Amino acid sequence: MISYAAGVMLGAAFLGMIPTALSRADASQILPALLIGLVLFFILEKMVLWRHCHDESCAVHGQAGPLVLVGDAFHNFVDGVVIAAAFLVSIPLGVATAVAVIAHEVPQEVGDFAILLDGGYSRAKAFWLNILSASATLPGALAGYFWLGQMEEAIAYILALSAASFIYIALADLVPSLHRRTNPMQSLLQLALLIAGISTIGWMRHAQ
Repeated sequence: MISYAAGVMLGAAFLGMIPTALSRADASQILPALLIGLVLFFILEKMVLWRHCHDESCAVHGQAGPLVLVGDAFHNFVDGVVIAAAFLVSIPLGVATAVAVIAHEVPQEVGDFAILLDGGYSRAKAFWLNILSASATLPGALAGYFWLGQMEEAIAYILALSAASFIYIALADLVPSLHRRTNPMQSLLQLALLIAGISTIGWMRHAQ
């Protein structure tokens, strides 16, 4: 799932979001926005706001339950804005973006669930708190729809920043975790699923 998620996110960024943003604004504006986005998400990860620690040696591990929930709620709210922005451009791009979000949310939510259990939450409470934080996607989508509907020119830059988030998460979070497995057969399976994720987005773009 992590391999497939990485492929979907990279495909959505490079085959969908960035080309669409470049078709709506000049490259001299979109590419700096993309670079700013990458730096921004690096800073947010350092602050444990955008991405939260799933590492056993992390200093906040074991006591990160509330932080994980707040960070995940913010993350899911932004995901809603991202999906709304993509659907305002076209339905195929919106579907591709939603698939990318879902693909990377599954392994992330599993990791969140494990952190909550490690923090002393019961299985039922951890499950429902995860559902609650995930529900932040809906108000994010509504806010994104109404805000972007009034500011059409902002869509290209939102897509560039969204692409930056997908690229950052895929390359800084998901891909490094794949390199921890060095078995040749596992590596081939990872490659196949990575290509399958990219191909999924490529097929959706072609269908458009």
